[in-house]
Amino acid sequence: MTLKQLKYLISIVDNGLNITSAAERLYTSQPGISKQLKQLEAELGVQLFTRKGKSLSAITPAGQEVVARARKILREAENISSLASDLTGEQEGMLSIATTHTQARYVLPEVIKQFRDRYPQVDLELHQGTSEQIAELVTANQVDFAIATGSRKIFSGLTLLPIYHWHRIVLVPKGHKLTGEKKPLDLESLAQHPLVTYVFSLTGESSFKKAFRDKKLEPRVVFTARDADIIKTYVRMGMGVGVIASMAYECKDEEDLKAIDAKGLFPEVTTWLGFPRDRVLRAYMADFIHLFAPHYSLHMIRDAAGFETQKEVDELLKGVPLPVRGGCEDGADFAVNAIVRPS
Repeated sequence: MTLKQLKYLISIVDNGLNITSAAERLYTSQPGISKQLKQLEAELGVQLFTRKGKSLSAITPAGQEVVARARKILREAENISSLASDLTGEQEGMLSIATTHTQARYVLPEVIKQFRDRYPQVDLELHQGTSEQIAELVTANQVDFAIATGSRKIFSGLTLLPIYHWHRIVLVPKGHKLTGEKKPLDLESLAQHPLVTYVFSLTGESSFKKAFRDKKLEPRVVFTARDADIIKTYVRMGMGVGVIASMAYECKDEEDLKAIDAKGLFPEVTTWLGFPRDRVLRAYMADFIHLFAPHYSLHMIRDAAGFETQKEVDELLKGVPLPVRGGCEDGADFAVNAIVRPS
């Protein structure tokens, strides 16, 4: 059994049991991968896949076990390589991040700029998707870091570091009747308007929906999108009242949109960064986390990476206050009460 054979095995699985696609991804030949797979099955004495003609049709129960352990072995091989690179002072490599559009568009650019200035020889990959898509990339070992918000249940295999808190804001065109209300905005008033907001997660409970349900209200959501810029476009068109993350509100939006403080209407939300629990962090990986979350020291980050359970991580970090991140005017330290309230 060789690392090459295990690498081929994982590539076959990650490419939907398509050996040709796996060969293209690994820049090798289809016959070469087929040969290595047969040799691996012969050495192990078990069939890893069921076959239909010359094609693979499914993973056998034994194959599922082997694939799971092969992923761990390959990850440990990467860890050994990472450790050796750090010991020799090497500052070259790859950092792959999976995150949502909001993080990629409004939060990460400045962090990535600082990181690139510090590590020009490290290549970056940024994958965008929903929480479910991010979890799939993590499970397939295709990314180093996941940066997401909300439910942590589908990321149970990761070490999770809370990074910052944020709140939702309500967004309307200038002159909208909500901006002329004398009383503070409440969910009852909001539920009377068609709403435009983010696509709801397929797993876990939406805190947006729960807030209305707890008040026995049924909001009319007429449009959803993953991209806050798209939501703002449709708010400008008059399709409905927008509900977005506070950090997605830019100063240029003030030209034709008003942001109304929604703190207290919906629960405070926490964005976190996660990485596989058995991953050895390269020096530049730990530094990226420190740039993203300067309230955590490098020593604390490395300690967290060494723990075996999330409970230990939470205990280590529980005394560290998290910043509250907003949008226009003050960046990461944006004060929520700076948003326009109805008057």
